[in-house]
Amino acid sequence: MARLTSGLWVDAYLRRLDLDLIPAFIVARGDATAGAVLVKLATLDGRAQVFQRVMAMDGSRPWDVLAEGAETEVDAAITRQRSFDPDLWVIEVESRQGRHLLDQPGLE
Repeated sequence: MARLTSGLWVDAYLRRLDLDLIPAFIVARGDATAGAVLVKLATLDGRAQVFQRVMAMDGSRPWDVLAEGAETEVDAAITRQRSFDPDLWVIEVESRQGRHLLDQPGLE
């Protein structure tokens, strides 16, 4: 099955967030075709989570928490990931309610 390019997925994700009035922006642009994507959720209280896609045993690709805690610690985890993967996309979502939509149809 053909996969969506990373750039197209990012554009679609940002549009979905925009439709739900959830602020988000690109922190780092990765490879437009096949770059991995990290999604940072900042709850604007000094805490954050960062999500990455993982490969499940059944072949699905759910989102999993890579790091969570103080926003500075989450940012450090993202910096470490980018140090060995320069093609990595980083999207930051800002939601006091913790909404990121990654569990919604088409994004999970």
